[in-house]
Amino acid sequence: MRFTLRRGFGVATATMTLMLPLVWAGPADAGSSDPDIAALARTISAPGVEKHLRKLQEIANANGGTRAAGTPGHAASRDYVAAQLKKAGYKVTLQSFPFDFFQEKSAAALQRISPDPKVYTPTPPDNGSLGDFATMTYSGSGDVTAPLQKVDLVLPPPPTPGSTSGCEASDFAGFTPGNIALIQRGTCTFQAKAANAQAAGASGVIIFNEGQPGRTETNRGTLGDSSVTIPVVSASFAVGQELAAPASSVVRLRTDTISEKRTTQNVIADSRWGDPNKVVQLGAHLDSVVPGPGINDNGSGSAAILEVASKIGFLPTKNKLRFSFWSAEELGLLGSEHYVATLSAADKARTKLYLNFDMVASPNYALKIYDGDDSDATGAPAGPPGSDEIEELFEKYFDTLRQGHVGTDFDGRSDYGPFIEAGIPAGGLFTGAEGIKTPAEQALFGGTAGVAYDSCYHQSCDTIANINGKALALNTGAIATAALVYAFSRDLPGPDTRPATAARTTAPQAHVHAHDASAS
Repeated sequence: MRFTLRRGFGVATATMTLMLPLVWAGPADAGSSDPDIAALARTISAPGVEKHLRKLQEIANANGGTRAAGTPGHAASRDYVAAQLKKAGYKVTLQSFPFDFFQEKSAAALQRISPDPKVYTPTPPDNGSLGDFATMTYSGSGDVTAPLQKVDLVLPPPPTPGSTSGCEASDFAGFTPGNIALIQRGTCTFQAKAANAQAAGASGVIIFNEGQPGRTETNRGTLGDSSVTIPVVSASFAVGQELAAPASSVVRLRTDTISEKRTTQNVIADSRWGDPNKVVQLGAHLDSVVPGPGINDNGSGSAAILEVASKIGFLPTKNKLRFSFWSAEELGLLGSEHYVATLSAADKARTKLYLNFDMVASPNYALKIYDGDDSDATGAPAGPPGSDEIEELFEKYFDTLRQGHVGTDFDGRSDYGPFIEAGIPAGGLFTGAEGIKTPAEQALFGGTAGVAYDSCYHQSCDTIANINGKALALNTGAIATAALVYAFSRDLPGPDTRPATAARTTAPQAHVHAHDASAS
């Protein structure tokens, strides 16, 4: 790959010429009638991806700065993608499903009225900073002033996390209806705590962090769905400890939210070629968070696979290609979960592999390949058999370019999660989100150690200016290569026969994309 860098698109924009002499394995996989994979890959370039990104930015600009699921911005993004795919010859299906929509309309308020009045700083709806407290995703809306009642708190906290505050209905024995519940983070979900408080008659809930190292800041949590209708906020340990100190106090709690059922759609595009019993599936989530346009997260992955799909739709491939654009990923992988849940056992068996591309152009990027064989020995176990082969293909691609790369864990935070749970080999690429770049990664990729990979993650500044063109070009080349190699491969990753519902022996972590974990 040769890069000619020019100014003007994000950090750096690259014009790609793809040269893949070692990636396509040759006679072991290919026949004499197969197309020239490298020549085809050269037709897929970063400028084509940029065109789609600019369109997604225009859509966000015209729709209040967002492309979140359940909003007109997402509907317009869906229609644009579907039209491009139809033009390229795909059979396009819009898969509708219900989901719980959430939006924080204005900043929340938390103040101690007595004793010693104090106003606490909210985390703003645009996530631009982390405050003393934050509105939980799916919190109800309301403005209440009431006595604060402590629920089974453990202060000071023990060295090891384990609080059960609010986890059992019995914790609320003697709770005075109308009071605001003060609950400590611990071993059960935020939803369980809030639901128990609501059932006991609480007018609002404050769930503060537990207090051990790494569990002190405000946790931006989620209640999982719209079943809790009272105001619920998370708070830092310091705030919770301070509120718990007086024997009695009165607190005002205000949230301004929309939490309701809506309908959205996945976009599924099938090529008109290839063996329907050998489906090669690529996916990226199309929705943004409500506070921003989501151009890196995840316009970048969506635009990259859309450009690949658009350029190869005419090819009579050996295996069937399927391109997936998921909705409501930002609320917990809801689109991909719905899709996989609706597959029959036979359909799962036909899906030979899934490739996921979520954030492939982070401004302070690292080139991360999902660790299919758990060679990094970090976090979740290896993916289903065949995931190691997918990882190897991406490694070989970057090695051919003498381009450094690192592994990243299958931590369950993106749309590969439901496919892995169904026993389908998976892999993909990632350039980092709110995590911090290491000195070793700075040495490999440039950029700045000690700074987030994407400082605009889940914020309004995730615009077209938030794209790193070099990362986008490198990853677009890798995506094109993988799509073409697997489209024509006679020997796809994984065993030739496998149970359609094979599951991992160890479940992945909570699968919410980003920091909003439903588990407490």
